[in-house]
Amino acid sequence: MSEQHPFGAPVTFRIGGRPYEGTYGDSLLETLHRYGYEVPSLCHHEAVSAYGACRLCLVEVVDKRGRHKITTSCNFPVQAGIDVLLDTPDVVRHRRVVLELLLAMAPRSPELRALAAEHDVPGGRLEPDESAEDCILCGLCERVCREVVGANAIAMSARGTAKRMTTPYDAENPACIACGACVYVCPTRCIGLEEADGKRTILRWGRTLPLAVCQQTGRAFTPQFLLEHYAKKLGGLDEKVFRKAPPYR
Repeated sequence: MSEQHPFGAPVTFRIGGRPYEGTYGDSLLETLHRYGYEVPSLCHHEAVSAYGACRLCLVEVVDKRGRHKITTSCNFPVQAGIDVLLDTPDVVRHRRVVLELLLAMAPRSPELRALAAEHDVPGGRLEPDESAEDCILCGLCERVCREVVGANAIAMSARGTAKRMTTPYDAENPACIACGACVYVCPTRCIGLEEADGKRTILRWGRTLPLAVCQQTGRAFTPQFLLEHYAKKLGGLDEKVFRKAPPYR
């Protein structure tokens, strides 16, 4: 049985044989980034829970018994005594295959194409789905909507090759506050946001809401429904604080 440590306890582990200090239970990926190691990832954001969907953040972990395991680092906890190997032949090979699969799902994504080029993945071996929505099913938009915004407006639908991110019944969802958080975190930029004629539209979800006008500048700055949502959620705040854009409050 491995040595037990309480979550949050300082531990020593290794990266490529070099000793480092870490915190037991922390995300291995975030810890690697803090030490300046570049490990690619498309589905991870520090503001939400780890999901391990894109599979790009693969590393090879060697435990105290010398056993090797290839795993996603975003949802692998820092542990005492492990040695983390970043670019072994197996890791590189698996990551290249993952990138080829993702390119077939989102062939028009500039971000994904740039990442593939960086890792010498030319593409073309797998036939791209030209009708694809450029969504790689990373789940970032759903997690930020649920865990950070608290709107729960979108979710995964169906299974297998029919699986996709959508609103309930593929209809405009009144729970969506058009905050744009999903647009901001999407790694392939496949959701889209437009503002015109005093309204904001989240293109992928078909949600359109009128924009509130800042009393200080007279300019539209955010959906009125969003302000009402947070005024109710936060409570106890003077409603005047929501009548102006953030720089003028």
